[in-house]
Amino acid sequence: MSAVQAAPVHLDTARRLLQREPVVRVATVGTAGPHVVPLWFVWEQNAIYCSLMGESGTWSNVRRDSRVALVFDVGTDWGELAGVTLVGTGRLLRPEHPDLRVPISRWYDKYRERFGRHGFRSFTEVTRELWFLRVEPQDLVSWDHGGGPFAVGS
Repeated sequence: MSAVQAAPVHLDTARRLLQREPVVRVATVGTAGPHVVPLWFVWEQNAIYCSLMGESGTWSNVRRDSRVALVFDVGTDWGELAGVTLVGTGRLLRPEHPDLRVPISRWYDKYRERFGRHGFRSFTEVTRELWFLRVEPQDLVSWDHGGGPFAVGS
């Protein structure tokens, strides 16, 4: 068993390996300190798009301070645990924004099965205001507890 090793990783490699994961943990700067939530996302070529509710803590924080950090992770046992921490700038977009045409379609395709037969209708009934957080990566570092996808030298 090796110690945790952090290493730079290519953005395309991280996207390819992590885009199917169900959630990303999104950290923003709140008025009382860090604020972290798991959100659904799609990872496109130049940005990550996370769905969130308008007027949520994340939404309010990004309006005030666009700095965000995302953590993607995989594995359950010690030797499998690996992931990526990405730091970037966030921008809030309404679903009708033209930049969301492809990402929102991919988001729906990705999560369709999780909604179930009536889930999407229920989701739209309880969701007062859906927004997307577009995160442009600025820095990316990986970590790996074993010989997984982000191991140093793999």
